[in-house]
Amino acid sequence: MAEEPAQRRLAAILAADVAGYSRLMSVDEASTLNAFKSHLRDFIEPKIAEHHGRVFKMMGDGMLVEFASVIEAVKCAVQIQNGMAHRNIDEPKDAKIEFRMGINLGDVIVDNEDVFGDGVNVAARLEALADPGGICISRSARDQVRDKLDYGLEDWGEVEVKNIPRPVRVFRVLTDRHDAGKTTGRPQQVKLKYRVAIAAVALLLAATAIGVTVWKPWSSDVEVASVENMAFPLPDRPSIAVLAFRNMSDDKDQQYFADGIAEDIITDMSKVSGIFVVARDSTFSYKGKPAKVRKIAEDLGVRYVLEGSVRRAGDQMRITAQLTDAVKGTHIWADRYDRDATDVFAVQSEITGHVVKALAVTLKASEHDRLFQKYVTTIDAYDVFLRARATVDAPTRT
Repeated sequence: MAEEPAQRRLAAILAADVAGYSRLMSVDEASTLNAFKSHLRDFIEPKIAEHHGRVFKMMGDGMLVEFASVIEAVKCAVQIQNGMAHRNIDEPKDAKIEFRMGINLGDVIVDNEDVFGDGVNVAARLEALADPGGICISRSARDQVRDKLDYGLEDWGEVEVKNIPRPVRVFRVLTDRHDAGKTTGRPQQVKLKYRVAIAAVALLLAATAIGVTVWKPWSSDVEVASVENMAFPLPDRPSIAVLAFRNMSDDKDQQYFADGIAEDIITDMSKVSGIFVVARDSTFSYKGKPAKVRKIAEDLGVRYVLEGSVRRAGDQMRITAQLTDAVKGTHIWADRYDRDATDVFAVQSEITGHVVKALAVTLKASEHDRLFQKYVTTIDAYDVFLRARATVDAPTRT
């Protein structure tokens, strides 16, 4: 029997992904997998069916769902997020399963039971922008649900996303009933296309109870790197330089801690065969120097540059990271992590996981195991290790 030809149609696509799934699996693989399957079977899949959705692709820790109605897609997403928050109430912090969700209305190609096209791709990129437990929707989806649902929207403006030729207008769904019908701007009007982490030292208030300082770790303007001017030909796989993370702590002696995080991320990424990672000695030569991303990319012959910063105050820390495509001159991912210092291993794994995902690199099973295996299990032991490594490396550092 001949296969039916692919067809085009307008559809609402919901993309969902478990936030920090790699970290959860590294902590307790069996429990995480069982909990994920239980949530799907007992709650999420019935809720999707209730709103007449169809799961057309499962992707390990995520899924893609097709709806005939954007209204049903948004209602379903909100009910799932609210329901997951309730189901997570009694779970410890490091065991909570939280979803990021993105919804787009667009033209798609339907081939047998699968769905393809920019309509799907935009939904997947929106999901990556959402916070854990959050929902981001496109302008086309917003236009259909405006004034029809009891939710508000936060306008994040135009966002450049990977592999989509035009910027996407992004809105975050506000599920609090008090926000119903409202459309607000993002706080401080920070455009998400950069996802620049503009941080205040509110993190320090618990320790010092005084002072507020705002800092902006990166410039939002990125000059385009020239492939022709690169000192080395670009490798045939994604190439990246991980720069030394800035120490933003009041205690300047914490530089060893910032260095250690960057060094461990370099080590972790070097375990992935699908990524070319520049050696630590080459990237750390720019430490403390005002070199631009364009120059670094051209000097080292890489397309991507990862920058970061660390602010530590007692048992609390804030880590920010940003990934830049130097050839296009665009920021393709950034995030901020406000955590206990004991979560430093999880944050390292999450940053590495997000970069691997942003570069569209597929991990082999053996690489996944190596990537998320940690040999030091306590922050005290890790701190001692980093101090010792800093002491050994001190004579060669600039």
